[in-house]
Amino acid sequence: MQAREVLAHKYVKRLFLGRFISNFGNGMGPIALAFGILGLPNGSANILGLVLGTTTVLFLIMAPFGGVIADKYGRARMVGLTDMAAGLILFVQVYYFATGDVPIAVLLIVNGCFGILWGIFWPAFAGIMPSVLPEQGLQSGNAINSLVSNGGIILGAASAGILIDTFGAAVTLGIDAASFFISGLLIFSFRHMTPRTEHSENNMIDDLVHGWRVFLSFSWIVVIVLAFSFIVMCWAAAENVLGPLIALEHFNGATSWSFVITAESAGLIVGSLIAMKVKPKYPMRFLMLSSFTVTLYIWSLAKPQSLWLIAFCAFLFGITLDLWGTLWSTALQRKVPRESLSRVSSFDAMGTMMFRPIGLAIAAPLSALLGIETFVYILSAVTVVAIVLPLFHKGVWSMSYEDSPNDKITLR
Repeated sequence: MQAREVLAHKYVKRLFLGRFISNFGNGMGPIALAFGILGLPNGSANILGLVLGTTTVLFLIMAPFGGVIADKYGRARMVGLTDMAAGLILFVQVYYFATGDVPIAVLLIVNGCFGILWGIFWPAFAGIMPSVLPEQGLQSGNAINSLVSNGGIILGAASAGILIDTFGAAVTLGIDAASFFISGLLIFSFRHMTPRTEHSENNMIDDLVHGWRVFLSFSWIVVIVLAFSFIVMCWAAAENVLGPLIALEHFNGATSWSFVITAESAGLIVGSLIAMKVKPKYPMRFLMLSSFTVTLYIWSLAKPQSLWLIAFCAFLFGITLDLWGTLWSTALQRKVPRESLSRVSSFDAMGTMMFRPIGLAIAAPLSALLGIETFVYILSAVTVVAIVLPLFHKGVWSMSYEDSPNDKITLR
C-alpha cells in the first residue's frame, strides 16, 4: 500500500500528528532532564542514573498490566489518557526546576509516575495501528509513523541545546510536558476506533497468563527480546549517562550532546524513508545483521576526540534504530493474534527494557572505577555477543512475513 493510500484512511493523520507533537517533546526532554540534573548544586551522574533507572523499573513493573488494561479498556483511550496524565505530572517537575530547588524525592516520584504511565502507554500504542489500517498497509503505516515521529524528535533534539542554554532546563521541560498533553487529546478523540473488549470472565491474572503463553509460543520473539535486553542495557548506559558526561568534560555541554542526538534523529528520518521501500525476505535476519551500528556508536565514545565522528556513528545507528522499530512492529502486528497484541507487546517491552536500569545504575560508578574508555569497550563487546548469538536460532534466521500453519497461535 502506497503512502497516499495510507494517509487516506480516517484518523491516521490525527494519529501521526499526535506522534509528531509528542516526539517533538521527546526529542528535547531527555537532554533537558540530563543537563538539568547535572546542573543542580547536588546533581551528579549517579543521581541521573538513579532517576532514569527508577523510571524504567516502574515501567517494567507496570508493562504486563498495561497490555491487559489496554486490551480491556481500549487502546486509543488508554494512550490518550496516559499521555495527558504524563503531561500534568511532568509539570510538577517543571515547577521545581523553575524555582531552582529540586529535591531528589520529587525527581524520583515524578519520573517514577511517568514510568508507570509509560508502562500502560507503550503496549496500548503498539496495538493501535492495526485498528486504523488494513494488514497490507501496516509496514507503510509503521514507516510513515516513524518518519513523522522522527521528524518531531529531530526538531526537538535540535532545539534542545539552544533552549537549555537560552531559557534553561525548566522551560525546555515545560515544552515537553505540554507536548504530551496535546498529543493525548488528539489520540483520545478517536478512542471509539479501539473499543473496549467484550466482557470476559477472565480476571487480570488470567489475561496476563494468556498473554505470557502467547508470547512464549513465538520462540523467535523470545530470543530477539532477550538479545535486545542486553543491547538496550549497553545503549542506555552509553547514551543516557556517559554521553552527557563526555559532552560536559570534552565538548560544549548540552549544545554538543544535542548535536549528537540530532544526528541520531536525522538517521531515524533516513531509516524511515528506507523502511518505506525495503521489504527483506527474512526481516529478523536483516534486523540483527544491521544492529552492529549500535556497537560502532558506543565504541565512538571511548576516545571522544571528534564530536563529528560520534555524531556520524549516531547517525548510522539512527538509521538502524528506525529499521528495528518498523520491521519489529510489522512482524508483531502480522504474526501475533490481534486480540493478544497489546499483551504480547507488553511482555516484549518489559523484556527489552529489563536490563536498562542496570545499565543506567552501573554506568557512573564503573566508568569511574575502570575509566570511561575501558568501560565503553566492555559495553561494545557485550553488544557484539548479543547480536551474533540470535543468528544461530533457526526461527530468527528464517522468519519471514509469509504465513505458515504455526505462525498465528491463539491460546485459550
